[in-house]
Amino acid sequence: MIHDLTELSRAGRVLSEALALLKGERERLEQQHDRVRDGDHSAGSPQQTLHGLRDLSTGVSTALEHVALAAGFISLGLDSRADHAVKMARMKPVGVPSGLDRMARPLGEATVRALEMIRGLDGFFGGDLGLAVDVALAAPQATYPPQDWAEYERQQRHRPQ
Repeated sequence: MIHDLTELSRAGRVLSEALALLKGERERLEQQHDRVRDGDHSAGSPQQTLHGLRDLSTGVSTALEHVALAAGFISLGLDSRADHAVKMARMKPVGVPSGLDRMARPLGEATVRALEMIRGLDGFFGGDLGLAVDVALAAPQATYPPQDWAEYERQQRHRPQ
């Protein structure tokens, strides 16, 4: 299979920049909420907001690692390894954008910018990443964890796949 190293390089640069933005935002919020340990784990609480940022950062970091591995195998001419690595690199990052579901609104400017950059990679990743980012960014408030777990589970069972 022929792979596009230029496309992988572009995706890697975007993911790297988005990751730097998310890490900076996480550090800012960790300093801001350093002393807040009140046990509030409701949607949008400082703990959930930081959890969501960690989810986003981890997802972007893992995606970047997959892209770098794929680019490395291609550069080395190891086509049999590159095929699998490219498939992994094109998988929608776990936690992106679902980490936003935990986060208080308004979202930080760096978080919004990072997700807008990732939205630009919609054609690179499988699935409807761009639409998922748009929906998550448009949410007026944090939605996870739910206040009513029984209702949440009912909605999940009846949600179209």
